Amino acid sequence: MIFPRIKELREYNGKTQKEISGYLSCDQSLYSKYERGGREVPVIIVIKLAKYYGVSCDYILGLTNNKTRY
Repeated sequence: MIFPRIKELREYNGKTQKEISGYLSCDQSLYSKYERGGREVPVIIVIKLAKYYGVSCDYILGLTNNKTRY
């Protein structure tokens, strides 16, 4: 569930893969693999994305449909 969620959040917020990969300090090609499910997303990346988008890690991981952080 994580792969479509991070893409959905990026697109909803009008960001490019290049912008998000810059925030995460990784190559755009690596971030693209995260979105396509070609690479596992490290926990630290999930945490950074949750903080960036203002959502819970549980939402990104697909454990809840509630975007609100606890």
